[in-house]
Amino acid sequence: MQASVLTEVLLPLALAFVMFGMGLTLTLADFARLIKAPKAVVTGFIGQIILLPLLALGLCIAFGVPDYIAVGVMVLAACPGGTTSNLISHIAKANLALSVSLTAISTIACVFTTPFIIQFALNYFVKENAPEFSIIQTVIGLVGISIFPVIIGMTIRHFISAFAMKTENFFRQFSMYFMLLMIIGVLVSEKDNLATSFESAFLVCLALNLLSVLLGLVLAKFSALAFKDSLTLAIEIGVQNAALAMLICITFLDAPDYAIAPGVYGIAMYIGPALLALWAKWKARNERHLVSLQKTESV
Repeated sequence: MQASVLTEVLLPLALAFVMFGMGLTLTLADFARLIKAPKAVVTGFIGQIILLPLLALGLCIAFGVPDYIAVGVMVLAACPGGTTSNLISHIAKANLALSVSLTAISTIACVFTTPFIIQFALNYFVKENAPEFSIIQTVIGLVGISIFPVIIGMTIRHFISAFAMKTENFFRQFSMYFMLLMIIGVLVSEKDNLATSFESAFLVCLALNLLSVLLGLVLAKFSALAFKDSLTLAIEIGVQNAALAMLICITFLDAPDYAIAPGVYGIAMYIGPALLALWAKWKARNERHLVSLQKTESV
């Protein structure tokens, strides 16, 4: 997957289209929530921006994965959550408003934090033949494919809300299919590297997913957040924008083998939230059963 019109133009445009769709779902109130409910937002922000990359670093060292897998995992952990986390939060009956707010705020922050984490990962894990990387160019590129499209989408949502709400489902589906196609493309193009590293890539990605979900629950517990907020934090920290991570590896780093880990994570990242949703459903059923017993006893 050498540099081409596909990697240099079409993939960035497609991701910008996805981010535009995310912007259509956002309002200024989503950012204002930082002031209205700062504890939940700040806790989730710290978990995603600071603790998740540290967790990824520790797992890469502990598993001793190849350098291209390690860098891919770090790129993934440096990326924000995407619209997928909002969809899962909706399905899991978590705090959707908090989920959208965290996605919006982390998307802006990661434009500036992600390049530095990538530079650190390259310096730490890649001993020789490291790809050329420019922090400034990456920041500019991320602004172009994420911040600008989101701002345009938010502007349309503000002035033409009917159009935004009408097309929301289309953009959500486009986002899912785009990520799926990117995963398939990366795994097929890197089948030789995948054959030798799938086990290590899957294990570190699975561990990262499960532990990041647990991290969200623990942070929420220490912050004394409501149960729905704890579900939201677990999902937001555990579900990353794998499509953005793959695009960074393929286009900005020109290293498609680095995209293997984000591609594998794009599949594995549903395992933790699925288990979380089952646990939440079981907990809710038990609470309803307990309330029913108490009412029976009181009668």
